[in-house]
Amino acid sequence: MSETPESETWRLKVDRSFSPRRDPGPIDLRRYYVQPAYSGMPTFMGVPLALTQEDLRAGEVDVAVVGCPVDSSTGHRGAAFGPRAIRADERYMYATPEGYIHSATRINPFNVLKVVDYGDAATDPFDVARSMEPIRGLVREIAEVGAVPVVLGGDHSLLWPSVGALSDVHGHGSIAVVHFDAHPDCHDEIFGHKATHTTPIRRLLTDEQLPGPNLIQVGLRTATGPDDQLFNWMRRAGMRSHFMAEVERVGFAAVIDKVVEEVKAVADHVYLSLDIDVLDPAYAPGTGTPEPAGLTTRELFTGLRRLAHETNLIGMDVVEVAPHLDPGYTTAMNARRAVFEALTGLAMNRIKISTENYANPIVAGQVRFPLA
Repeated sequence: MSETPESETWRLKVDRSFSPRRDPGPIDLRRYYVQPAYSGMPTFMGVPLALTQEDLRAGEVDVAVVGCPVDSSTGHRGAAFGPRAIRADERYMYATPEGYIHSATRINPFNVLKVVDYGDAATDPFDVARSMEPIRGLVREIAEVGAVPVVLGGDHSLLWPSVGALSDVHGHGSIAVVHFDAHPDCHDEIFGHKATHTTPIRRLLTDEQLPGPNLIQVGLRTATGPDDQLFNWMRRAGMRSHFMAEVERVGFAAVIDKVVEEVKAVADHVYLSLDIDVLDPAYAPGTGTPEPAGLTTRELFTGLRRLAHETNLIGMDVVEVAPHLDPGYTTAMNARRAVFEALTGLAMNRIKISTENYANPIVAGQVRFPLA
């Protein structure tokens, strides 16, 4: 460490050459099979920990959750604390992934998918731009072994390196990004800075050569933008933007039907990017730029589950959770549940459930509950 410049110590990896040798593979940090949520060392929903790409390969991992505690300004700060809150702020559910079950589908995604927590990416607490490459590198490590990265933010700047890493692996132009957000995030720069939480969409289209029609937005509604100039740029770029006005006019289910069609028409793979402020502040007060009149959890969860089930999901993120702004724990709880919904949809895809918008027929009231 003494030979490392002080300016680079934030990204210096721990030297494990003096640690006891172990066989590669995920590490279950639980001492007991059933633990209260407040007990033990927190990983995402109690899944095992992986530290290296060798662990991912040896464990034949399907999904790796990675934290990116990066934070920039414009709005309230605090999103850097999001990954820890999403992992650790559970209040009542036991940290026993084998025992979870999705209420509408009767599927436990952790019994279908091998899910691990891959720790956090290195982030420079004083420079968002310098954090982009370490995030890109860690997400690439996950994608290179064929696993699906689930990125916990942090602010929305991480969308740029995350999709960039997946494009490096799967091919540029092969990915559709479905972007749930109250804000368009299409600015070219803010006060001269190109890596911010208001610019990742522009970075994808201009720096990563993502085709405009491959960028599909849902839930836009802020009064601060886009102005006419940016609105027209989005249209010229070919982006598909589904504003809340459209949701109010035709209903959320119809919008998701259209989004699924748009994804399948342009790309082989899909990446889901969830800014938690797409939810109405009643469901997600803990975010830096809340906007009234947003989606409900009932709408969002169904949409995420459908997209993960009905398309080829290769990655997702949940960003802009600022837990200190939440008087309860609603925002972190809903962010964690959003990932659970997407994992359920991915599991449905893996076991080849063909019915669109599937629900267990007994739970959905389509058949009578069987008598004992």
